[in-house]
Amino acid sequence: MEKAELIDELFEKIKLLSAAAWEHRIDLAQVKPWLAQFAEATVLEDDEQLHALFMLTHFIFFGQAEIRELLRSLFRDLYKAPVIYALRRSNSDTRDHNFIEAEFQKVLKRTRFLGVGNPSESGVHLLYYFRQENELPKNLFINSHEIFRREPNDGGDRIVVRDQEIEHYVFIDDLCGSRTQAKDYSVDLVVPLKRQKPEVKVSYFILFATSEGLKAVRNLRCFDRVGAGFELDDTFKSLEPQSRIFSPEESPFLREHIKATCQKYGCKLWPPHPLGYKNGQLLLGFSHNTPDNTIPMFWANGDQAAPWIPIFKRYHKEYGW
Repeated sequence: MEKAELIDELFEKIKLLSAAAWEHRIDLAQVKPWLAQFAEATVLEDDEQLHALFMLTHFIFFGQAEIRELLRSLFRDLYKAPVIYALRRSNSDTRDHNFIEAEFQKVLKRTRFLGVGNPSESGVHLLYYFRQENELPKNLFINSHEIFRREPNDGGDRIVVRDQEIEHYVFIDDLCGSRTQAKDYSVDLVVPLKRQKPEVKVSYFILFATSEGLKAVRNLRCFDRVGAGFELDDTFKSLEPQSRIFSPEESPFLREHIKATCQKYGCKLWPPHPLGYKNGQLLLGFSHNTPDNTIPMFWANGDQAAPWIPIFKRYHKEYGW
């Protein structure tokens, strides 16, 4: 097949994806300047523009409707279902719906939901939709600093648990690609909390998590429960031999050639992590942001040294103000 035919075919796929899955976020007028940043070649297997378009046709985008649905399933499957199961088991496997619902409401009132990160980050941002979709009262949501309070103690202060009635704290985040943020929270919050109240439950629920990230968080052995709404196994690591997008591998879209292209531009755009944070290699974006575990050539803004037009822009946590 000629290059022009391949490009037409790939553009047609992108057009369909934009209409059906990407909330019309991307149109061909936006794709073309992004695509023009990649080099062309006479040999199709080495043509970087074909590589970029091929990868773009496998980009997974979760819009607001999908995010809201996942937040419903997160509450239903990871929080409510285990509570209902435990209530039934402790009450002779009762099927009395009214009794179970009344007992569930008692448990829910002794639970607090928290976002991961500061109030400007995505974990906290998602709590707004989480509360709406699951029809929860706002008093069940707190900031992390509200877990403790200071009280005088022998001329100084000590930190104590603010509300002794709370039995379960649930942290919610959008993506776990590694254990970095969970580790920070376990050291700063979970360890001192459990030191004062060993019986309290602390859960960490994530919308999306790599299998590697889930394992790392569980290995911290600080959280009572760790779960994800959508687990990204090793096949989502897009440029590795087990990748789902190169199965089967067909010319001119050869994995090692495309990996070299992604590596080349990633080294210019984000040298420490050219294929995404900690070699994430994801092709993933959300309506509220694009994670840095995704390959940088899709989301990097570039700078004066390495100018770049992104196709799925990322809004960074830190800005050089």
